[in-house]
Amino acid sequence: MKIVEFLQPMAVVDDISGQTGPAVLAELSRPLAAARKVDPQRLLETLLEREKLGSTGIGDGVAIPHGKVPGLPGLMASFGRSRAGVDFKAIDGKPTHLFFTLFAPENSAGAHLKALARISRIFKNPAFRESILMKRRRDERLPPRVGRGLVPRRQFSASPSETTGPTAARSDPTTGAP
Repeated sequence: MKIVEFLQPMAVVDDISGQTGPAVLAELSRPLAAARKVDPQRLLETLLEREKLGSTGIGDGVAIPHGKVPGLPGLMASFGRSRAGVDFKAIDGKPTHLFFTLFAPENSAGAHLKALARISRIFKNPAFRESILMKRRRDERLPPRVGRGLVPRRQFSASPSETTGPTAARSDPTTGAP
C-alpha cells in the first residue's frame, strides 16, 4: 500500500495555525473535504468522536487521527505540520507537531488497518520525522514530490523492513542516500 494513493497534495497543510486539538482537526478536514467533495463537518465530527475514545497522539510529536465515514469511495487522508506544536494529549505528554488524518469507508477494516500500520511505521523513523520538521524554504514546501525532495520513493512504497530496518535509519531522509 502506498500513501500517495490516498494522500493528495491539496490535502497537505504546511503550517497548521490551530492551537487546540479540535482546531487542528478542523483545519485538516477542510482541504480534504474540498478536494474530495465531502462535508468538512462530517469529517471533523468523525475525528472528534474518535478522540473521545482516547487520543490518537502516538508520541514523538506524531498524531494519527482516524475514523470511518459511511459512503466514502475509498481511503483518504490529510497531513499537516505544526511548527509550534499542539497539546494533543499524546501518550508521551509532549506537544504534537505532525498530524496525519486518515478516513476510511465504513466497511473497510482491512484497508483501514493496513493504512494505519503503514503510516505508523513510517513515522516511527526519527530521521524521517526530523526531516519533515526541518523543511523551511518555499521550494521545500510540503507535500513531498515522491522520489525527490522531502521523502524518498522507498519511504512511501517499500516493505516495512526497508523503512524501519538498519539501512533506513542510517540513510539521509531527504535524499535516501546512505
